[in-house]
Amino acid sequence: MIVLEKRPQPSREWALATPLVAVLATMIVGGLLFGALGTNPLVAIRTIFWDPLFGEFAFYYRPQLLVKGAPLVLIAIGLSLGFKAGIWNIGAEGQYIIGALVGAGIGLAFYPLDAWYVFPLMVIGGAVGGWAWAMIPALLKVRFGTNEILVSLMLVYVAEQLLASMSLGLLKNPEGHGFPGSRNLADYPSATSWINQDVGLHWGVAFALIAVIFAYVLLNRHMLGFHIRLTGDAPRAARFAGVNPARLILFCLGASGALAGLAGLFEISGPAGQVSIDFNIGYGFTAIIVAFLGRLHPVGILLAGALMALTYIGGEIAQSQLGLPAAAIQVFQGMLLFFLLALDLLTNFRVRMRKSEVA
Repeated sequence: MIVLEKRPQPSREWALATPLVAVLATMIVGGLLFGALGTNPLVAIRTIFWDPLFGEFAFYYRPQLLVKGAPLVLIAIGLSLGFKAGIWNIGAEGQYIIGALVGAGIGLAFYPLDAWYVFPLMVIGGAVGGWAWAMIPALLKVRFGTNEILVSLMLVYVAEQLLASMSLGLLKNPEGHGFPGSRNLADYPSATSWINQDVGLHWGVAFALIAVIFAYVLLNRHMLGFHIRLTGDAPRAARFAGVNPARLILFCLGASGALAGLAGLFEISGPAGQVSIDFNIGYGFTAIIVAFLGRLHPVGILLAGALMALTYIGGEIAQSQLGLPAAAIQVFQGMLLFFLLALDLLTNFRVRMRKSEVA
């Protein structure tokens, strides 16, 4: 009989090994999935994980890893602060959208002015927009004790409707011949986030690295970071230590919202280029996988963001070259979180074999 026996202390070895084992398990089961769809599993896995880095056109795909990974790292860093404290922001996708809308709206309001201060104002607007959207579940939780998971998640659908409304209304391109969507920000140099488009470098990449450093220092060298970790590990001890729960909720949700808003702003002023109905592609939800795959550690999140960006780029290559459906790639990415959560059980429990007792 197989039983789970609780460990006296969580296993540090398994905590470090679980992400690697989860990636390996995802490759194996994902390969079986691709084989069932009529594609050679080894070729599919090689295309996703090898070709973007070392394939024939790797010189083109490598910079794209920075573009895809930056928003994931930015959002995941913000989410990890709340997750560590037991505050669950599941609505980063909505904060990502609102940050993009506010930032793009500020930029388009100055069109076609060529001034250095336009983009900094857009950055501030993107952060404030995401922060304000995250404050809705934060204030409701502090004031009325509502569930931040449900409120933040439901606000994603509200944000999507606002995105559609803006694409068809207030931010619609007056010279777009009736087509939905705003002006292309790529034609407005003062409102673009590209530093060097040839190498795939924009300000979002720089801000992602800054966020990783800031989060590391906060969690390991600041009293607020200690309060965040203490609240997540021992809520009762945190209360006795004088931690203010309301203030912590407001900070964690506000910080995650601001970083998600920044990610949206950099995406819309860079790779996306314009406000459109299909602007959001799920970065806010994928960042949850990145946060847990990185063990809620800033450096781990940076590596996990690079890995997830690799699956994005490799998945696009697999779709074009091997004919794999987009849904199969999404399932493959979702397997990472599934196996991570499943194998994470071994951090706190060990598997034992026992003889079943005869009645």
